Amino acid sequence: MLKHLDPLLNADVLHALRAMGHGDELVICDANFPADSVARATIVGKPLRIDGVDSARAVRAVLSVLPLDTYVESPAMRMEVVGDPYTLPVVQREAQAEVDRAETRKVLFAPIERHAFYARARKAYCVIVTGETRGYGCFIFAKGVILSPDAPLDTSGKADA
Repeated sequence: MLKHLDPLLNADVLHALRAMGHGDELVICDANFPADSVARATIVGKPLRIDGVDSARAVRAVLSVLPLDTYVESPAMRMEVVGDPYTLPVVQREAQAEVDRAETRKVLFAPIERHAFYARARKAYCVIVTGETRGYGCFIFAKGVILSPDAPLDTSGKADA
């Protein structure tokens, strides 16, 4: 066990989260998602697992250490319900609450059509499979940055001499 780290974050998941760079995306998916076949196309190349928990609990664990990208319009995305894209199932409402809590602001999920979601997921850094058995517990998150308060940005436009 490590201090201040969610115990759900196993070594494989922590390694992937740490290795990701700004703008890289990760998928958190339910047990019904074709994780193995989709994950083969990702950077990690295999599904990572956070078994035994629902999607919201996995989102909480991941976002406890992963900042969301503030430079894109939609750093959090959800799979649309087939035939009813505006419906927000309970599983997605629970995950939405975890996103807002982690970010201490409202960050609405952008909806993505099912097949477009699969295509985008194949380009992700990694796929994390949960034990979620409810449908539509599938999300994509874009990693942001944490800027050091001790190192302010140089916006002068001048190159170092």
